[in-house]
Amino acid sequence: MPPIRGLIFDLDGLIVDTETPDYEAWQQVYHDHGVELPLEKWAGIIGGTGESDFDPCDYLEELVEMPIDREGIWIQRRKYYVERLDSQDSLPGVCEVLDAAQHMALKLAVASSSPENWVVGHLRRLGILERFDCICTADDVEKTKPDPALFLAAAHDLSLSPEEVIVFEDSPNGVLAAKRAGMFVVAVPNPITRQLDLSAADLWLESLKDVQLEKLLEIVTAK
Repeated sequence: MPPIRGLIFDLDGLIVDTETPDYEAWQQVYHDHGVELPLEKWAGIIGGTGESDFDPCDYLEELVEMPIDREGIWIQRRKYYVERLDSQDSLPGVCEVLDAAQHMALKLAVASSSPENWVVGHLRRLGILERFDCICTADDVEKTKPDPALFLAAAHDLSLSPEEVIVFEDSPNGVLAAKRAGMFVVAVPNPITRQLDLSAADLWLESLKDVQLEKLLEIVTAK
């Protein structure tokens, strides 16, 4: 294996937990209609557009067996979501890993299936935007995760090969995309994705707080 020269991070659910508030907001909408939104239904769209055609409004109509006010629901869901999201800080260990990576002169990127304004907005709000050498988002590729295009674009922008980077991901779609890109993947799930199948990852950690970067690089290069 060539030496590791860069790290690529997902955003949603990995740097900041936007996924739990999103699911909780939709759960509240469903509860308002007297029905439930199972995690297994929601799981297919976590971490990217994926290969799922699940639409929460379509499914809600199926459950209540009548037309719904889609515009009103989106407005209410947005209200629930923002209320939960505004209090979200970067997840534990994020800044420590970035500090260690910069101390080791590693290149840093974000590869997210979300739009650029969403990604940049959160990174700026968290005060860590300038710490990344490149940002790749849904606006930069034709297909998002689980397609490998985002990770390949990030590696290209870092002037690195897939074998020279480690990817940190929290979702099955993200893990699959990184593996399809030929990269070493560390799964770091959040409370929602911890319940999903992340077995395709090369390594599983409870939190970014558990990352010992120097030791991780030794493990990867020894493979």
